[in-house]
Amino acid sequence: MGRSIESVKRKGKTKDAVIESKDQRWHCRNRITLVFGSNDIEDLETYVYGDKSVDFQTVKFHQAKSKAIEELLDNCIDEYYRGHVTEVHTSLSEDGKTVTVADNGIGFPLDKVKQVYSEFRTGSKFKDEETDEKGFLHRTLGQNGLGAAATCLTADEFNVTIKHYNSKKEQTTKFIDGALKITQTKPKKFKGASGVSIQVTLAKEVYKDNKIDEDLLRKRIIDLAYNNPGLAFYFNGEKYHFTKGLFELSQRIDEENAHDFGVHSYVYETVNTKKKKVKGRIDMSLSFCIDKSSEERERFISFVNSTPTYDGGFHHDRVRRIFINAIKDKLERQAKKEKIKLVDNDVLSGLTFVLGITMPNPRFESQTKRKLVRDTHLEKALEEFMGKNIDKFMRKNKDYLEVVLERGKSRHKYQVLKEAAKKARKQKRQRVEKLLDANERKKRDLCTLFICEGDSAIGGLRSARNKLYQGGIALRGKPMNVAQAGIKDILNNQEFSDIMASIGLALGQEVEPKKLRYSSIVFLADSDVDGGHINTLLTNFFYQFWPELFEMGAIQIAKAPLFEVITDKKTLYFESEKELDQFRDSGEAKIKMIHRNKGLGEMSPEAWKYVLSKDEYTKITIDNNAKAKEMLNICFGKDTNLRKDLLLDEAESEIMSEVIEEQEKAPAKKKPAKKAAKKVAKKAAKKVAKKTAKKTAKKKTAKKAAKKTAKKAAKKTAKKAKKKAKKAVGKKAGSSLADMIDYLD
Repeated sequence: MGRSIESVKRKGKTKDAVIESKDQRWHCRNRITLVFGSNDIEDLETYVYGDKSVDFQTVKFHQAKSKAIEELLDNCIDEYYRGHVTEVHTSLSEDGKTVTVADNGIGFPLDKVKQVYSEFRTGSKFKDEETDEKGFLHRTLGQNGLGAAATCLTADEFNVTIKHYNSKKEQTTKFIDGALKITQTKPKKFKGASGVSIQVTLAKEVYKDNKIDEDLLRKRIIDLAYNNPGLAFYFNGEKYHFTKGLFELSQRIDEENAHDFGVHSYVYETVNTKKKKVKGRIDMSLSFCIDKSSEERERFISFVNSTPTYDGGFHHDRVRRIFINAIKDKLERQAKKEKIKLVDNDVLSGLTFVLGITMPNPRFESQTKRKLVRDTHLEKALEEFMGKNIDKFMRKNKDYLEVVLERGKSRHKYQVLKEAAKKARKQKRQRVEKLLDANERKKRDLCTLFICEGDSAIGGLRSARNKLYQGGIALRGKPMNVAQAGIKDILNNQEFSDIMASIGLALGQEVEPKKLRYSSIVFLADSDVDGGHINTLLTNFFYQFWPELFEMGAIQIAKAPLFEVITDKKTLYFESEKELDQFRDSGEAKIKMIHRNKGLGEMSPEAWKYVLSKDEYTKITIDNNAKAKEMLNICFGKDTNLRKDLLLDEAESEIMSEVIEEQEKAPAKKKPAKKAAKKVAKKAAKKVAKKTAKKTAKKKTAKKAAKKTAKKAAKKTAKKAKKKAKKAVGKKAGSSLADMIDYLD
């Protein structure tokens, strides 16, 4: 034996604890949290229903009050599971304090009414092993014989009318002040539908505020309607009746991005306590809403036997894990190729899971039924369900898989950027040899940096600039395409390193306006195709890493004059042939000489002063970030087909407008129409050939290939133009258009 218990020395007499015995009414009313959960208002992350929408928001939620009313609705659902109910009617009084719930089930024996609604551990669903006529275990929500009785015991008034189908008798029972006073009418025969109707006003003494939230009650009723397709619900006269179940809820959340993963029934056999074989059936439904552009964490809307599992539990964890692992396994090879590792958030971001489970004997953590605990039959059911449908889901949603991979790349890029930021900080402090710096030291927000094409341009800039506020830096040829380059490659690129150091930028760091050495960054390239390409590559570079510069209006483009025109009055500058032609036609002044600038290096000092003396340049603004990213991806991403389609569409558009213009000019005769068609077709071929040749004919050996490609492209474009021309001007054009179309081939 161990050591004996030590005796405690106490002074004087002690007072014995008072031992009390409380009835269940007192216990329920004073310890309501043990039955219905929190009796305080809490913030709940959930959703409410709009007219045709689902709005996710934080609501003020009273768990106990909500559960008290839900218990009455749950009893209707249990009767529906047993095949007795087709309609459930609910109404809320104008003052929000009295709720009525009625169904058209079979009711129950009238002599059991007092017992059912005023005594705990009274009900018809304790026998978990009870089966239906097909030998399947019943699926129910109520299992403890507590819910409706607890609602009655915590109500000021609780009036029940039972219309019992089997006895054909009706009776109304009134429970006043938590069943302290009970009165009953005499049973009588009834006409019409059988069922149970309950009218309840909760006790203000128990719930502090006995007013029911109308929006949340409506939400619960609509949830039940989605969970039980075929069962009609009415709330204050408005009907809710769905046929496709929870997938319709997904469509209501986001119709365009709703995906039906599937429905499945899992049947299993087990043995009850009487050693008799019984069957169980678990029905599952899963759908998704996929917001590919969202970076928010996943949402779960889930129900078990129609009750919302706000706190998740086993079914959440199992579905989420199986789904994540399947997506990761599918993308494993591509992830290795890209040298990235996918994480759970890459898969889950932007997803909304809508999951419904109906099963025998679900086990919850508490009477509130907010969290489901593990069940071995459910585990096997979910594994079978997910396994059968996941491959089909991935085949149908390849674009989603690409988004997951892109998220992994972006996250990896961000991590690399973070590491690169350290190196970039050092580069910011380095002196840039090629920089022609502005002399202003204090008011750097007044300074403008010109990024010029070629070293020859710097000479003109040097002599014409305002030395105090204007600086310049030269590029050597075309800058790097950062969309297809790694962070290390960009950091090791001397030109970009010099540009970043000159402005005061660092990869992986947001722009700090006060620390910028130049508040305006102006691209100044030749007025040709190559110059335009340089401008877009620079735009791509700044937008990829500092999109906020565009919001600030810091990124701008300066157009160099293509023509310098000396007149009898003064020298004028024109940026295009169109502008020059308009001036010629106007006859404003007599032209003495026209000088065409092939590039910035050929501009006169006066032309440089004209360009640099402008008060402002063309700002590049971003109206829609998503569209901007998409366009930059088309222009600079790895998928070359996207660029080809864009170029062909542009060429086709130009041809179409010329076809219509020539058609309108041409008389409705055959020969002029044929000439017009030949002219347009020839132009079309030249335009496409020119674009394609410039892309491919970088070396002499590539010229033949370029011409061949150009011919094919021209033919393809002309055929497309032919089809569109027919639709565009068909009836109006008459027979002469048909001749034109023939020549477009």
